[in-house]
Amino acid sequence: MKDILAFETVALDDENSKLVIIDQTQLPGRVEILHLETQQEIFEAIYLLKVRGAPAIGVAAAFGIYLAAKRIQTEDYSSFYQDYKKASDYLESARPTAVNLAWALRRMEQVVTENADKSISQIKALLLQECRAIKEEDTDMCRRIGEHGLSVLKDGAGVLTHCNAGLLATSKYGTALAPIHLGRERGMNFRVFTDETRPLLQGARLSAFELMADGVDTTVICDNMASQVMKNGWVDAVFVGCDRVAANGDACNKIGTSGVAILAKHYGIPFYVLGPTSTIDLSTPTGDDIPIEQRPAEEITHMWYEKPMAPDGVKVYNPAFDVTDHELITGIITEHGIARPPYTESLKELFTKQGTSAKGCGE
Repeated sequence: MKDILAFETVALDDENSKLVIIDQTQLPGRVEILHLETQQEIFEAIYLLKVRGAPAIGVAAAFGIYLAAKRIQTEDYSSFYQDYKKASDYLESARPTAVNLAWALRRMEQVVTENADKSISQIKALLLQECRAIKEEDTDMCRRIGEHGLSVLKDGAGVLTHCNAGLLATSKYGTALAPIHLGRERGMNFRVFTDETRPLLQGARLSAFELMADGVDTTVICDNMASQVMKNGWVDAVFVGCDRVAANGDACNKIGTSGVAILAKHYGIPFYVLGPTSTIDLSTPTGDDIPIEQRPAEEITHMWYEKPMAPDGVKVYNPAFDVTDHELITGIITEHGIARPPYTESLKELFTKQGTSAKGCGE
């Protein structure tokens, strides 16, 4: 189990022109490393959740579009940009909800458009530099999120989490689980309750897997057991990740998160959303404006069963995400600090702290 800590979630093999990822669909049964070469392979890896988690998707997209650019054989800028844009749009269509995917691709495209006067080989070199920077920044960002998250936790605290926003969802540490992993590095101990997270079981398969590998006291619970665990007094805080945060603080995350937030409010437990500022989309006014990805029905009716578990032909509603109302959120923990209500003001202040405009990640 400890082997998982020795691998990078997302890596670039530039020498062989391949994107290297842990196939998360095989966990926890098998640690399989994939070496992806074509744009179709990279697209499918993102769509099929072989690589998942908003930050990790962003890093994978940055590496993926660099590899696409690397293969474009022309010295004419117009032709290069046309092919580059086609490849970028293709990758972006893989997952519509996670803002990091579009954010990373826009950042990479900016390198291309701002260096139109340079040679194609120079542009490719700059793209390589940029995609590596995105990964390095992601690792540093996760560590800083962990630092801020630790400020609201005591050694020995009980934490409930939903889905997987750990090192498997990022370059290192994670977002929601960053305080746990960082705390472990410092000899701290926590009790973590991880929702199984239906229908894809990212909590049972992924969060529990990486937490146990790090020596964390880990308990898997069914999604409908969170209320009882909270009532028992075992939970001191809820830490969840996010795929997109609207300007008013509404947070989009894996389906089921909003229910956990409602329960935490009822039991008086602080509910924190942890994520990088790149997931804050100030061009999206509220959570109602966030597109919610619909997943295949088979994920519910067939995926974990030897035989179908629902009647043939039954209608299935399978949204990948839901939106937690900002009024249920105690704080949004980012690499630049903790935003607290009113979020329409505090989220803008985060961008002021990092010296960029709100438009930088929102548009």
